[in-house]
Amino acid sequence: MSVAKKEYKRITVKTLVDMKANGEKISMLTAYDFTMAKIVDGSGIDVILVGDSASNVMAGHETTLPITLDQMIYHASSVVRAVERALVVVDLPFGSYQSDPKEALRSAIRIMKESGGHAVKLEGGKEVKESIKRILNAGIPVMGHLGLTPQSIYKFGTYTVRAKEEEEAKRLKEDALMLEKAGCFAIVLEKIPAKLAKEVAKSVSIPIIGIGAGNGVDGQVLVLHDMIGMTHEFHPRFLRRYMNLYEDMTAAISQYVEDVKTEDFPNSEEQY
Repeated sequence: MSVAKKEYKRITVKTLVDMKANGEKISMLTAYDFTMAKIVDGSGIDVILVGDSASNVMAGHETTLPITLDQMIYHASSVVRAVERALVVVDLPFGSYQSDPKEALRSAIRIMKESGGHAVKLEGGKEVKESIKRILNAGIPVMGHLGLTPQSIYKFGTYTVRAKEEEEAKRLKEDALMLEKAGCFAIVLEKIPAKLAKEVAKSVSIPIIGIGAGNGVDGQVLVLHDMIGMTHEFHPRFLRRYMNLYEDMTAAISQYVEDVKTEDFPNSEEQY
C-alpha cells in the first residue's frame, strides 16, 4: 500500500528514519554541479548523493577510483550552493578512509567544512567499522554502502550481482546489522538479490536505499545522467530511463550547427 508523500521543509537524517517508520519511500538521485542540483532539488527529491560516480560521469574514467578528495569537495560545494530542501550526502573517495581511521576522520571533516555537505557515505562493512566510529564520534552522519561496492571493483573483477551465495549473503546481513549498531543513519544496497535486500530492510530500523536491489527496500537511488538518458551505452536491468536526453541533445546541437552554417541563426530578431 502506498503512503501519501508528506511535505518536509528540509530533509535531515532524522527525517529519513521517520519516513521509514511511517512507511514512506525515500527518493535519491546523484548530482555533481550547481545547475543540475538546482533542478533535482526543486523537483522534490529527498536525498542528493554527490557520488564518486562523478569519476565516470563527469571525468570519463573507467572506474570510480581516480577521483580525489579535493575533486569530491569541489563537486559537493557546487551542489550544496544549489540545494534548499534535500539532504546532501557526499561520497568519501577511494583511498581517503580505508587505511587509517584517523585519515577517514580528517577526510570527512574536510568534506563537511569545505563543501557544506550534510553527511558522508563510505563503502564496506566490518573492515571500515573503526573509521565509521571515528567519523560518527565527531558528530558527522554516515551512510553505509554494501553489496556491489564499486571502489572494490578490482577485487571483485566484475560488476555482476553480489551476495547470491549463502555465505556472502550471511556476511552482508551481519554487516548491515553492524552498520546500524555503529550508528549509520542509512545504508545503500547495490546490485543484490531483491529477496535478500527485503530481508535486510526488515531486519534494521534505519532506511535501506536500493540500486538494483528490488522494491522491498525503503527507497531508491539512480545516477541522474543514466535516469534522464544523457548516457546511452549503459543498460543494466535496474535502470529505468525517464527521458532520452542523448538523442534530444544530439538533434538540437545538430540543428544548431546546420543553422549556423546556413546563416539561419541568428535571424533579424535575434540580433541588436
